[in-house]
Amino acid sequence: MRLALFAAALLLAGCATTPIPDPAQAALAKAGLPADSLGFVLQPLDGSRPALTRRADDAMAPGSTMKLVTAIVALDKLGINHRGRTELLAGSAPVGGTIDGPLILRGGADPDLDWPALWWLLRQLRESGARDIRGGLVIDRTLFNPTRLDVGLPPFDDAPDFAYNVIPDALHLNGSLLDIELQATPTGVSARSVPALPGLALDASAMTLSTRACKDWDEDWKPAVATPAADGWTVKLQGAFPANCRQREPLQLVDRQWLVTTVVRQFWRELGGTMAPGDVEGPAPAGAVVLATHMGRPLAEVLRGVMKRSDNALARLVYLQLGAQAAQPGEPTLAAADRTVHAWFAAHGLDDHGLVLENGSGLSRRERVSPAQLAGLLRASQACGQAPELLATLPVAGVDGTMSRRLKNSPAAGQARLKTGTLRDAVSLAGLVPDASGRLWVFVAVVNHPEASAKGRPVLDALVEWVAGQR
Repeated sequence: MRLALFAAALLLAGCATTPIPDPAQAALAKAGLPADSLGFVLQPLDGSRPALTRRADDAMAPGSTMKLVTAIVALDKLGINHRGRTELLAGSAPVGGTIDGPLILRGGADPDLDWPALWWLLRQLRESGARDIRGGLVIDRTLFNPTRLDVGLPPFDDAPDFAYNVIPDALHLNGSLLDIELQATPTGVSARSVPALPGLALDASAMTLSTRACKDWDEDWKPAVATPAADGWTVKLQGAFPANCRQREPLQLVDRQWLVTTVVRQFWRELGGTMAPGDVEGPAPAGAVVLATHMGRPLAEVLRGVMKRSDNALARLVYLQLGAQAAQPGEPTLAAADRTVHAWFAAHGLDDHGLVLENGSGLSRRERVSPAQLAGLLRASQACGQAPELLATLPVAGVDGTMSRRLKNSPAAGQARLKTGTLRDAVSLAGLVPDASGRLWVFVAVVNHPEASAKGRPVLDALVEWVAGQR
């Protein structure tokens, strides 16, 4: 009842615009941003003061504050102890050290399936006595429908190689990334992969040297060109790299199916095993025997990375898990996730008008949510008993995550817990801010404008400082 009353109060408040607090108004003027670029909802969590609102009911581009929607709904629907898993299976148990058929690697949205975890899975299998695999390798990504959401999608921006642009699948081995070490030489740039993989040729001959600082090495990076070769891939690296610099970065450069099968085969060979040729993608057969399992961390722990680092790929993985849990036979996983979120809003008395989800991470030109919806969502998270888990995931102003360099010398430093959001034309903050009396405020503020990412953050920070100074 209390939550429903708050939602109704917000709806009424959204019909009238309250004045912009003076510090934020001054920051808008200094940045040259119009007042109508700003939307917000500010109110003590205990409801002791009326909500201050502006554009509260307008659907706005949120950037990564959309991760709050994914995180809060997932904590409630999946549960804080929900864990993804990876399994090695076979059609039947090994006999005399032989698997008479393929080895099946089945993805279960395990966020922690990195190279060491894969090696340990295979080591468990090897120590059980298995040695010879006579049917090749099957990769099972069927937890999500379709199995490869990345296939055929145009790149989101001009940096498709970087980790924030990864579109996950149910396996998500090492985040579909491979570490590339770049080093300036007297004549150009050298490159190698870590781990080194047979069949992968990195060609950095087209790269030139720049005078940039090493920390800005990626400013002159251009998308690599990957070409299938007879026994693997040739990747032509492009752009410029700083002189006297060495850098290692996880990048998305080669086909993920090739990456998975190549690493599995290499690890298995190093463990003393043999595997027949033949790699395919498909479902495990009914009645397949589980031979080894790896479990990811509980959801409440995974969400710390999602929120503090604003990890897009992990956020998308969690959103897809929401869909996988709820999907009807044949239903696309993203459609099921969208349906789940809208149903959750309705069940908690929150208006979902104008709410648009695409992948649940905020890395989208389509996603929209209103300040009032985000504020209602934050209140609902407290009413649903998720407060400790959610608060533990949010960046702390001036301390960690994406807020580590912001508001360091303000009264909000070390106190406010806020999810950031940034796109080219959108910046946002949403979370909980204590005022000077220690009273928590629900805080949501969004700037939508073509120059938002360049000029909007001081406006949001001014609002946080204003709230932190209230009594």
